[in-house]
Amino acid sequence: MAHRSRLAGFIIDCQTGEIDAAADFWSGALGLARVDTYDDDGAQYAQLADAAGQLHVEVQKVAHPSRVHLDIESDDLDAEADRLEKLGATRVEFIKRWWVMQAPTGHRFCIVRMKHPESGTPPNQWD
Repeated sequence: MAHRSRLAGFIIDCQTGEIDAAADFWSGALGLARVDTYDDDGAQYAQLADAAGQLHVEVQKVAHPSRVHLDIESDDLDAEADRLEKLGATRVEFIKRWWVMQAPTGHRFCIVRMKHPESGTPPNQWD
């Protein structure tokens, strides 16, 4: 099935007790203003202003060790997961409304729903 996808941005996973302090650090380090802090079904996030190329950047409070992961956005989550599995990725878990995937290199990343396909870099078209 034809679908579209592209790099959406980066999530900075922080194993921390204080999301505000983590967000303040990354905001200052990256030169990106804090836009919003919110709770999504028990998960805490601090959104930073979009980076170059309209890449989405957020700081997320997590229980696992700190790391950075990327999000790929798609207009068809399952078709994109299928495409990436053919490249060697594996599905780890479906959480709320996104797929957590693992690359053959061991890196974790997520496939999320595409929000604004008309903005930013045009998405790739996959057949």
